[in-house]
Amino acid sequence: MMKRKLQLIVSLFSLLFICGCYSPKTIIDSVAKKEISPEITIHELKQHIAFLASDSLEGRKPGTGGGRIAAEYIAEEISKTGLSPIEKNSFQYFDVVTSISAGDNNTFRFKDFNGEAEMDFTPLSFSENGDVTAPVIFAGYGFDVKTDSISWNDYSGLDVTGKWVMVLRGDPEDNPHGIFSEHSSLRKKTLVARDHGAAGILFLSGPEFDEADELIPLVYDQSQSGSAIHAIHIKRSVANRIIKESGYTISQLEQRLISDRKPVSFIVQEEITASTDLVKQTVTTQNVAGILYGSDPRLKEEIIVIGAHYDHLGFGGAHSGSRRPDTLVIHNGADDNASGVAAILEIIEKLKAEQTKLKRSILFLSFGAEEMGLLGSKYFVNNPLVDLGKIKLMFNLDMVGRLDSTTKAITVGGTGTAVGLSDLVQRFAEGEDLNVKLSSEGYGPSDHTSFYVENIPVLFFFTGVHEDYHTPEDDVEKINLSGEKLVAEFVHDLIIEAANVPESLVYQEAGPKEQPSGRRRFKVTLGIMPDYASEGGEGLRVDGVINNKPAKRAGIEKGDVIVAMDGKPVKNIYDYMYRLEECKPGQRINVDVLRNGKKITLVVDL
Repeated sequence: MMKRKLQLIVSLFSLLFICGCYSPKTIIDSVAKKEISPEITIHELKQHIAFLASDSLEGRKPGTGGGRIAAEYIAEEISKTGLSPIEKNSFQYFDVVTSISAGDNNTFRFKDFNGEAEMDFTPLSFSENGDVTAPVIFAGYGFDVKTDSISWNDYSGLDVTGKWVMVLRGDPEDNPHGIFSEHSSLRKKTLVARDHGAAGILFLSGPEFDEADELIPLVYDQSQSGSAIHAIHIKRSVANRIIKESGYTISQLEQRLISDRKPVSFIVQEEITASTDLVKQTVTTQNVAGILYGSDPRLKEEIIVIGAHYDHLGFGGAHSGSRRPDTLVIHNGADDNASGVAAILEIIEKLKAEQTKLKRSILFLSFGAEEMGLLGSKYFVNNPLVDLGKIKLMFNLDMVGRLDSTTKAITVGGTGTAVGLSDLVQRFAEGEDLNVKLSSEGYGPSDHTSFYVENIPVLFFFTGVHEDYHTPEDDVEKINLSGEKLVAEFVHDLIIEAANVPESLVYQEAGPKEQPSGRRRFKVTLGIMPDYASEGGEGLRVDGVINNKPAKRAGIEKGDVIVAMDGKPVKNIYDYMYRLEECKPGQRINVDVLRNGKKITLVVDL
């Protein structure tokens, strides 16, 4: 009844917003008041998640009315708890680019050819805006590499200063794990061209790379940085006209580069005039912050951060991150990450009641724009509201609402990022009704990464991926509230310990501080949700099976452990990706799985 009442009230005020009577505070104040308990309760967890993941907030996309309402709600809750604001209204505002589009002034011409945008050419999303008139140089794959395994310089003997550089996409191996893979991305090739003084770069696709020769879609790649030179993708037919006087075709050049494995570069007797005009759409969003000061005269200057992002995917759609990109419908994100926000709201409420027991201060942070590339947490560490040197540990909760009732498995990442941190977590885990899996590495796909790269120890709490991840089906009804309560109490106990240990935690590096490079272009999909936190060694556990996909049709089930594909062993997530990359559409493969300790071979049509 309470849930229906809450949803009815929120829906009513959402209608008022649509009609022009929008006021976030009005909506929040009108939601039925709950009894506030200093304890972590299932009732309050559910109310937080039900509000944040209601249809009326329309997926909490940054810069939207729903996103602002979510931030107002969180600010109101921490204000009622009694936290001190750091910024005005507890908000730290920042701007984000949500999309990019082609302006009216995109041109490409030479001699008697006048190209049509989106038909003959397209600017790339990271291109510099402006006009360039310059001669052209064909520079193979655009490599300048000298390592133990590669010596390849497409720029040798050429002066490309102020000129257009024309390069092929891809590399001669077309192997995402080959020796060229880390040098083959569009941005990397653009950087090399810029380093050699080029005014712009023209990308083209050989028939081996893309027989259909489709133009790269103009999609914002969620990077705030451009390339500082012009970057354009042109059709192969246009490229053939440009190099006509050389006597070559693009197909011939690609074949020669692949077969000879050495540079092919030459000056093109043509001059190109092009204009690039990209328009970025920017919105303002916010982090929400509040601080609970410690009681120790000396240690209260040190800070423990507890954080969770509150944004989600809005209505989804193409390039939103939705796993249903062809469907425009509200993505409520109950687990991702209303669950994390609800947990930290309950934890901070309990900590406030225990404030006299806390020696160090606790900084509450709820981040915006995490789904767009950790933008909120990155903005915070680049524009900190407190001295970053005073932050001794960062707790990050992301997707903590779907604890498996049978396994009760939760992954705690970052346990290697401080001396003795793993032992501390393990010690507390032994007394909990949880199956705690430790992962030492500090880098991961959530907001703790922004702190780890700043040499701050981190702990990341995650109950696992599931079939509803980044789909419209991630709703409050599927949250394991009793499981989330267990997780929140576990995190609370760890925070108390971290806030009161006599000596500060000492940071240590645990794994890389950047995402591994190299591109993966899977030609097929199996249709499973793998266990990304699997420690490996015995295979890859299947955390979910997607309907109407090859795995489902073949009989693969949630909980199966894939140990081989097409006769080749699979011991971890990396083996799985390597095997999948080798597969082709239409291929039939055997997949060996362990189910209840028994090996089963299933036939999968890809």
